[in-house]
Amino acid sequence: MLIMAIGDIIGKPGRWAVSKLLPDLQQQYGVDLIIANAENAAGGLGLTPITAKELLSAGIDVLTSGNHIWAKREIIPYLDSEMPILRPLNYPPGVPGRGYIVNSQAMVVNLMGRTFMGEIDCPFQAMDKLLAELEYKPPVIIVDFHAEATSEKMALGRYLDGRVSAVLGTHTHVGTIDAQVLAQGSAYVTDIGMTGPVDSVIGDDTGAVLRRFLTGMPHRLSVGKGKTMFNAVLVRVADDSGWAISIDRIYREVE
Repeated sequence: MLIMAIGDIIGKPGRWAVSKLLPDLQQQYGVDLIIANAENAAGGLGLTPITAKELLSAGIDVLTSGNHIWAKREIIPYLDSEMPILRPLNYPPGVPGRGYIVNSQAMVVNLMGRTFMGEIDCPFQAMDKLLAELEYKPPVIIVDFHAEATSEKMALGRYLDGRVSAVLGTHTHVGTIDAQVLAQGSAYVTDIGMTGPVDSVIGDDTGAVLRRFLTGMPHRLSVGKGKTMFNAVLVRVADDSGWAISIDRIYREVE
C-alpha cells in the first residue's frame, strides 16, 4: 500500500497547488491513500466546509487538523458528518468530531502535542487507549502528529514504533530531513513541511510578520503570494504486517 501525506495546506495558494499537482502525482506514483493536514486551508487559519469540499474533490481522501480546527465555526457541525475530517484524538471527551477514521484497509489517526500548544489530554495515553480498545485494527495505521516541539514528535515516534505504520509530524510548516524507517518498522518524519507560498514566513506575508517582530505590536497577518511549494511524503507499507518499507519526500514548486 502506498500512502501520500501532504503537509499543512496554507490558504488559497496551498489549495491551488494541490489541485494543480495532485492529479499528476497520483497517476505517477499510483497512490492508494492521500492524507492532508488542512487546518490552515481557509485564509491561512482554519477550515470551512467549502474549502474542505474543494480539497476532497481534488483527490484527498482524509483531512487532518490540529489546534486551528475550531478557528472557523462553520466547520464544527461537519466534524460529526460523513465528511472525512479529523480533529485531534486527544481533545477531552464530548468535543465535536472524531480523532480517527478507517479508510479501506488503513486507519488514519490525528494527535496533537502539548508542549507549547496549550492544555489538552496526553497524546501518548490517548493512542494507547485507542489501540487497546479497538475491536478491529487494520494493519496499516498512519498517525498525523500535529505538534510544535521536535522532542515531543520524536518521542512519540519512538513510543509507537512497531505499533503503527507511520508517525508523520505536522504544524511547524518547515520540512525536516529525518524521514526514516525506525528500528521496529514504523516510518517517521519530524515535519512534512507546508504546501503554501515560498516567499513567506511559514505561509504568512513576510512584511506583516516582520512588522510584528520589529515593533512587538499586533498586526493582521495574511497569506503570502507568488510561487508555491508542495511538500509531502510517500510511505510504502506492507499490506499484511503494516510495517513501513520506505518513506520518501516529495517537493514541487509551481508558479
